[in-house]
Amino acid sequence: MTDNLAAEARRLRTVEGLSVAQIRARLGIGKDRLYGLLRGVPAPEWTRRPNAKDELRDRAVRLREDGWSVTDIATELGVAKSTAYQWVRHLPLDPDSPQVKERHAGANLLRATKAERRRDAVADQEDALRLRAQQWTGDLNLRELMLVGAIMYWCEGAKNKPHRKQYELAFVNSDPRLVELFLRFVEATGRSRAELRYRLSIHETADVAAAGRWWAERLGIEQALFGAPQIKRHKPKTNRRNTGADYHGCLVVRVPRARELYVWIEGLTAGTVAGVTPAGFTREVASG
Repeated sequence: MTDNLAAEARRLRTVEGLSVAQIRARLGIGKDRLYGLLRGVPAPEWTRRPNAKDELRDRAVRLREDGWSVTDIATELGVAKSTAYQWVRHLPLDPDSPQVKERHAGANLLRATKAERRRDAVADQEDALRLRAQQWTGDLNLRELMLVGAIMYWCEGAKNKPHRKQYELAFVNSDPRLVELFLRFVEATGRSRAELRYRLSIHETADVAAAGRWWAERLGIEQALFGAPQIKRHKPKTNRRNTGADYHGCLVVRVPRARELYVWIEGLTAGTVAGVTPAGFTREVASG
């Protein structure tokens, strides 16, 4: 009986093309039992409902072929990213497509904008800190100027060697602010700028004459006080960055007949190092 019922159900499905509801009405059996009898028998084409996502899948494929990413496809079609991936995973992304190039250009612009904002924020913080430090410094008295000048010279100036005594001070620097500070230090000892000797040390690729005028104007000295410049030969293999209109070389400042001043600087340096205590000033500077 069951075999006959199954055969009839299959005939109604395949030959007459009836739906499940129509077969149930014809045979008078329940839905679960009918599904069991029809297991493996495909439904007629007319009974199949169109898949609502078929159109979306087709659009996803077209978008992928146009170079869209999985994320962009999912956003455009309003589906889950995993769903979009399942639809287009068989299609590799063309890196040369206009869509990919446009997305990369947009991403690069966004990164550049964020980086610029970060740099601006850091620059603002540094400017504020620099101003606080400058205000905290205030005006230096003679003792402070002597200590600063001595330490600065001991860092940047020429010094005696055990085998060679040298009592002509020679200070070299490319920063006009430090050169100006050294000049004020020397002036505080009773010498004038006109007594000193100046020499430009600069690469041959620079405008030597313009650099000499620049230094003279910045320091308020006559160019007649400058000796012959020391020209540094250019090495093509060296990737120098100190070039262009902002490059003015280094200025060598010599203080003649400075034996006593050199010894004084040496003593000030030793006294400053010995006088620095491990604690007692760090908190004050930090809160300044």
